[in-house]
Amino acid sequence: MMWHEYLLLLVIGFVTGIINTMAGGGSVLTLPLLIFLGLPPNVANGTNRVAIFIQGLSTAAGFRSKSIKTFPFSIYFGISAMLGAMIGAQIAVDIKEEIFNRILAIVIILVGFFLVFHKNRAKDFNLERLTGKYLWLSIIAFFFIGIYGGFIQAGTGLIMLMVLSGINHYALVKANAIKNLVTLVFNISALSIFIFNDKVNWEYGLMLAVGTALGGWFTSRWSVNKGDGIVRIFMIIMIILMAVKLWFFND
Repeated sequence: MMWHEYLLLLVIGFVTGIINTMAGGGSVLTLPLLIFLGLPPNVANGTNRVAIFIQGLSTAAGFRSKSIKTFPFSIYFGISAMLGAMIGAQIAVDIKEEIFNRILAIVIILVGFFLVFHKNRAKDFNLERLTGKYLWLSIIAFFFIGIYGGFIQAGTGLIMLMVLSGINHYALVKANAIKNLVTLVFNISALSIFIFNDKVNWEYGLMLAVGTALGGWFTSRWSVNKGDGIVRIFMIIMIILMAVKLWFFND
C-alpha cells in the first residue's frame, strides 16, 4: 500500500468517525473508498467492519468518560441486532458483486442525501418509554436493523436514532451513546462471519480503524453534534461520483 493510500484512509477514517458518532452513515464514504482502492465489494464490506468495530470501542469509551449510561437497554437492543446481523452478513458474503454494487449505489444516494440535507432535531421529551410494548417494539425493530446492518451497514445509525427517538423518546445524546454501543455489539457477529469467509483485508481495515477511532473518540468526548458546510459539499461530490462508478462501472 502506497503512502498516499495510508493518508487517504486515515483522513477519510477520521471524518467517518465523526459522522458515525454524530448520527450515522459514514460507510457511505468508506465502502466505496475501499472498492476504489481495489478491494472486491464483499471484501470491502468485511474490511469496513474492522474500522467500525474499533471505532465502537473508542466511542463507547468516550461516552463512558462523560458518564452517559446506556445499560441495560443497549444490551437488549444489541443482542437483538446481533442475531439479525448474522443473517445480513451471510447474505453479503454470498451475494454477486455486480448486484451488491448496484444496491450500494442506491443506498449511498438515499442515505447520503439524507445526511446532507436532513437537520438533526433533538426531541425534548419529559418521559422515556422503556417498558412494555415500547421495549418490545424496539427489540423487534433492532433485529431487522441488524439484518440490514449486517448486510451493508451504511445508514444503520440513522435508522437506530429514529427508533430510539421515535419509539423510546430518548434524548439525542443518550440515543447516540446507545446507538454506538449497539453498533459495536452487532458488528461482533457480522465481522466474525466476514473473517470466517476470508473477506477482510487487515492492512486496509486497521489503517482505516485508526482514523475512525480518533474521530469517534474526539466526537463522543467533546459532544460535537453537527458537521460544517465543507463536509456537506465534499459528501455531495463523493456520493455522486461513487454512485455513478458503482452503478455503471463494475469491471
